[in-house]
Amino acid sequence: MIETYHLSKIYTRGVHALRDVSVRVEKGEFVFLTGPSGAGKSTFLRLLVRQELPSDGQVSVGGRSLVSLSPAAVQEYRRTVGFVFQDFKLVERKTVLENVAMVLRVMGVPEPIQQRRTLQVLQGVGLQHRLNAFPPELSGGEQQRVAIARALVNEPTIVLADEPTGNLDPDLALEVMDLFRAINARGTTVVVATHDRELIRRVGHRVISLEHGRLITAG
Repeated sequence: MIETYHLSKIYTRGVHALRDVSVRVEKGEFVFLTGPSGAGKSTFLRLLVRQELPSDGQVSVGGRSLVSLSPAAVQEYRRTVGFVFQDFKLVERKTVLENVAMVLRVMGVPEPIQQRRTLQVLQGVGLQHRLNAFPPELSGGEQQRVAIARALVNEPTIVLADEPTGNLDPDLALEVMDLFRAINARGTTVVVATHDRELIRRVGHRVISLEHGRLITAG
């Protein structure tokens, strides 16, 4: 499903974010991406979502190189990927319903389908009773659930999450992980970046470890 070959990313002034990383994630797999701050986790995810290009090597999804995609193909590819941020990135002036539905609106999905899919996904994360609430009125755990719902509403084949529990207490972090496991149980490939070793130990699943941009173990 996801494959990288000798993947490297060098930023200005010769800063190596990733060095010669070769890994494979199978279709429908749940994988943790871990390592200390500065290990290259966020860079790895940005390359997977095609926000950036590698300095060297290849990254492919479903046998298709992301490096050689045209701009139109990049947009098409991103519609198959859901991305969950640590800081939620919700629009404060929009309701829960509007924050999730806006993804489908941008994609040009007809409004009746927008409403149906948005309601379904919010019910799936247990927020059907908060449809008209605004982000500042929600708890941290609720805001993260909205962010997850937004990532899922376009029915992606891959979900990438960058430190999705970094702002949550341990109990809420486990609840969020339960949501990701439920997503994965439906066949979606899930990659979660986290530096929380205790969370990984409690949840299980294969671990890909990075350190100073180098692959330490692929589990």
